[in-house]
Amino acid sequence: MVATVKTQYFKIFHRFKLLFVPGLLTLVTSLTLVSCTEKSPKTETQSSVTNTLDTKTSEIKTKVLHMGYQQAGDLIRVTKVLETRLEPLGIKVEWAQFAQGPQLMEAMNVGKIDLGAVGETPPIFAQAAGAQIVYIVGSRRTEKTGKGSAIAVPPNSPIKSVKNIKGQKVFFQRASAGHYFIIRALEDAGLKYSDIKVQNIPTMESSAAFIQGNIPVWVTNDPYLAIAEKAGKARVILNAQGLDTPGGYYVGTKQFAIDNPQLLQIVIEEIDKIQRWAEAHPQETAKLIAPYQKLPLDVMDLVISRRSYGLRAISPELIKEQQRIADYFYKNGLLPKPLNVQEAMLTSEQYAAITPPTISQK
Repeated sequence: MVATVKTQYFKIFHRFKLLFVPGLLTLVTSLTLVSCTEKSPKTETQSSVTNTLDTKTSEIKTKVLHMGYQQAGDLIRVTKVLETRLEPLGIKVEWAQFAQGPQLMEAMNVGKIDLGAVGETPPIFAQAAGAQIVYIVGSRRTEKTGKGSAIAVPPNSPIKSVKNIKGQKVFFQRASAGHYFIIRALEDAGLKYSDIKVQNIPTMESSAAFIQGNIPVWVTNDPYLAIAEKAGKARVILNAQGLDTPGGYYVGTKQFAIDNPQLLQIVIEEIDKIQRWAEAHPQETAKLIAPYQKLPLDVMDLVISRRSYGLRAISPELIKEQQRIADYFYKNGLLPKPLNVQEAMLTSEQYAAITPPTISQK
């Protein structure tokens, strides 16, 4: 990449870093704090919840768990599985919604939330900017992984493949999972990142403009992709299925993770349990979530049909996969210096303390 392009992205990184300085953060307008006041529908998952861990409440230092989520990750909040397990232990769960992973990471850095789910890219940029975070647990990869993320164009667009987006304005959120996706897609098509005109806008904010036909190329994900497809307003030129990514993670603040291993073990167990239930009951899951996300059932059915569920433990192999992604961003001039993701990991003993035995290594 030429020197001028590197200079441009170091400036971008510096502006991103400023967002993580306590006292200087201004959360984006799309962030909406959500309290846990909704009444949860009764599901078979709730009736089957049992306390399988012998946890002493005196060993849990916090009385409030602050959870962050994105619209696509509403299952845990809707089903109230964490409240069911934690409230009898005297622990309250509070929720905050964010536009995308970078905004969630910004809020985590200034102590607004303790734990949240993001893709592989946001924690890399957060760590590079100095955030004190740790990877808690990974998301399980299946043959469906990546099907709900895509590069899309309007139906009547002359663009037929990624090769055709050279010189085009491409809309996506920088430092999100879509950032890695578009760089890899360009590379595979024989193009460079500098061959496109990057428009840095959160997906939820660009969704309406794309549906109206005002965006030529859109890097997006569910549920926004499914909404556009069901409206007949999107043609996918490439999805992220088969992309060489380790997938998403639950990420937490470092001190919170160190102080609350028993709590994290409960949280990981319950998240994995409800996700495995959802994987086995896609229609029931769609009916459960659709009213909360205010989406038509056919849209929610499409979202659920291409979503992967379940968690996988942090392992040396997974750490190597995540390091490869960080190295890739540095190689492409999007990080000012190499990043050691191991510094955002717990020790093997600490992972053993927070990871339930039921969590897969793959």
